[in-house]
Amino acid sequence: MTEQAHDIVSDDSESLILVDRNDNELGTLSKARCHDGEGVLHRAFSLFVFDTEGRLLLQRRAGDKRLWPGYWSNSCCSHPRAGEAMDEAVHRRLAQELGIAAELDFVYKFVYQARYGDAGSEHELCWVYAGVTAEPVRANETEVAEWRFVEQDTLAAELAGHPERYTPWFRMEWERLTGEHAGTLARILERLGAAAQPT
Repeated sequence: MTEQAHDIVSDDSESLILVDRNDNELGTLSKARCHDGEGVLHRAFSLFVFDTEGRLLLQRRAGDKRLWPGYWSNSCCSHPRAGEAMDEAVHRRLAQELGIAAELDFVYKFVYQARYGDAGSEHELCWVYAGVTAEPVRANETEVAEWRFVEQDTLAAELAGHPERYTPWFRMEWERLTGEHAGTLARILERLGAAAQPT
């Protein structure tokens, strides 16, 4: 790993965008209240960033996260802020959290809900993106405890053997990316210069 940044880039008071299941905006609510109880449906994004060898960048969430602390997850997840376009949000967060830029393509969106005991829930309409970077990672330790690049076949074995180590949204998204969206993912990686990986 390379050097880490220490900037605080989000807090529970920031306003998130409430949506219905068709992604129509309904207003805003604080991040904290969006994740209370069973959660309030809000707009979010998940990024899957690969290196030029076709390996996926994974991060382990910081230990003081409210939901799923210390779990492995995809490259980057967050929310657009009130009034912020999604394209702006994904690149902002990638720079803040991992210190990198990447070419990103939208793949699909879906709604999910997952509860983390008494701490609260994720209830998100999540936009899923895939892309490639050749830049060195400079992770922000307030958000990221650890990170690594992993071969796709190695990841498949880890998920089969120890799914409990990974966040629920990552498991759902990766299954769809390598299943029904496998052709789209392969085309994105090929176009952006990543080497082919076993399927």
